[in-house]
Amino acid sequence: MVFAILKLKIMPSSPETDLEKIKKELEEKIKKFGAKLHSSEEQPIAFGLKALIVVIAWPEDKSTEEVVEELLHIKEISSIDVVDYRRAIG
Repeated sequence: MVFAILKLKIMPSSPETDLEKIKKELEEKIKKFGAKLHSSEEQPIAFGLKALIVVIAWPEDKSTEEVVEELLHIKEISSIDVVDYRRAIG
């Protein structure tokens, strides 16, 4: 299987949202696609709101729209932007 590196910026619905909880749910949902969470970090936005930046090893034959649609079912997520998508080498 050929993988791509998919970087997503996930905006929570409020500053009080538990980003660790979102990350755990995200890991469970992407496993269904044969994907794996590579890394994550929190990015301060404003007024205590933080975005969750995740890097996923994503099967290249799957559409990025599939993962975005699936992750938007997590109720604490307000929006998701695909920041970067590139073929993994090695």
